[in-house]
Amino acid sequence: MKDRTIIVETPRLVLRHWLASDRDLFREINADPKVMEFFAFRRTHEEADAFLGRLNGMINDNGMGFYAVELKASHEPIGFCGLSYANMPGIFPDQAVEIGWRLATRFWGKGYASEAARALLDYAFSEKKIEAVVSFAVAENHRSTAVMKRLGMHRVPTLDFDHPRVPDSHPQLKPHVVYAVTADEWNRQAATGSRPA
Repeated sequence: MKDRTIIVETPRLVLRHWLASDRDLFREINADPKVMEFFAFRRTHEEADAFLGRLNGMINDNGMGFYAVELKASHEPIGFCGLSYANMPGIFPDQAVEIGWRLATRFWGKGYASEAARALLDYAFSEKKIEAVVSFAVAENHRSTAVMKRLGMHRVPTLDFDHPRVPDSHPQLKPHVVYAVTADEWNRQAATGSRPA
């Protein structure tokens, strides 16, 4: 695992590199049927550990990756949020950047996902000079799309797609909806106070 490098902070949260002590929380997330409701699988502890290793390896020097989200007051990890290249050839352009998040259920309903994602969007547009960010989810995943709307992202129906990595055994999980926000839109929302609360 990497050291405790902090990427961004919010009033309540720290987004940082993963630590060995985050392993139990990551296992919890990947085994929870509520968290994984819109995924075609659950991960065993061994699979979760391997995936955590891959996530850590994805984090690179340009500030892209899925980072651990920690409560500032208690230093307790609660999930992850991050920016990454979408890596969906034929669906998004090669350099398209996505934002995503996942929290343990006991931390739902407190606005943490929106708070973490807002900080990362600020980071994406102001620090990394990214021109636009997308987010996507299973069409029926209204919890995730509600966060996208709260972030000031807008639906882009022309980009909706059937996820190529969802197995045919779960056809209901294939249809995905896409939301996006550009740097110009983000800055205009900030200037006019029009970003949803």
